[in-house]
Amino acid sequence: MTAIYTFDVFSSLDGFGTARGDWGGYWGKQGPELLDRRLATYSTEQRMVLGANTYRAFTQLLAMIDQEPTVGDPWVTKLLNLPATVVSTTLTAPLDWPDATLVSGDAVDVVARLKAESDVPLRSHGSLSMNRALMAAGLVDRVQVTLFPVITGQTGENPIFHGAEDFDLELLEARTLDGSIQELIYRPTAHR
Repeated sequence: MTAIYTFDVFSSLDGFGTARGDWGGYWGKQGPELLDRRLATYSTEQRMVLGANTYRAFTQLLAMIDQEPTVGDPWVTKLLNLPATVVSTTLTAPLDWPDATLVSGDAVDVVARLKAESDVPLRSHGSLSMNRALMAAGLVDRVQVTLFPVITGQTGENPIFHGAEDFDLELLEARTLDGSIQELIYRPTAHR
């Protein structure tokens, strides 16, 4: 059996993963439905798959939570305590993550093997360039986009699909959270 791999990402309407300036986390748009939905998503058994840059960002959060438990939302704490595979050619062991395995090599090869061997679903939150490569290789089964009601044309950073291949998307699930945030789950198929 092949494990399902989900590329999970937050996005502005114009396709940016983050923004500089005074937006704040979640672009200042989070509410209780979003936070409850994220907690439910990360409360199930799964393995995280992270690239080096996303791993570094999450370990900064982990250090903040360890020092000040009121920092971070409960779903982030759940995420940071899930088992993780970190794919990197630049990091060295040991990793500063409660249950992480460092794997050096090409992400496509690593994730293909993980999908074949894993008994639990695989999920990656962020890791944009890695996930674009995995999509191109046909290894991403679900793209979960949480779309925030903002346009960050002047301040947007980290364009999510910049340089990605072309894909057709089959909508599997859609929900509105807190009256304005869209969670969309798609099955990607390479556009031929």
